[in-house]
Amino acid sequence: MTEDERPGNPMRDEELLLAVLNSAPVLDGRPTDTLVGEPGQESARSWGGTGTPAELDRLRRARDTIQAVVRSPGTAALDELTAVTAGAVRTPRVTTAGVVWELRAPADDRLAVEVVLAWSSVQAAHPGRLRPCANDECNLFLVDHSRPGAAKWCSMATCGNRMKARAHAERTRS
Repeated sequence: MTEDERPGNPMRDEELLLAVLNSAPVLDGRPTDTLVGEPGQESARSWGGTGTPAELDRLRRARDTIQAVVRSPGTAALDELTAVTAGAVRTPRVTTAGVVWELRAPADDRLAVEVVLAWSSVQAAHPGRLRPCANDECNLFLVDHSRPGAAKWCSMATCGNRMKARAHAERTRS
């Protein structure tokens, strides 16, 4: 695993977090879940996981819980995130590049723990900028990197365009 792939890298953390949070999109009005079956196994392996059914189950639980926390901060779902990280240990290792934190957790728990740590890292680096798409028919999340912090949609090309078109149609009807 290269330094860029190692947990604790801010770019990797955000990438992993959004990939997992956005693994349950609504397509053509129907909820889907890409963390099941072979596609889920391939995704887990691409993120450094094992791809076992137990790992995918833990990953879906972590995803669903983080989604609930992001949608409704201060919820009791934090207890579930605590349960995900129970038994995990991070230890420092000093290298010539600085301190590298190594995560020890059971193989099937490791990726879910990494996602919770990535969520924490993104929250610390971008407070209040992790949010659900403002389109109620969408189930995706975004990290707002805009200067004013006003981004609302997962994609301007899809949800943003749809929402603006709806607002325009509503105004013209009124």
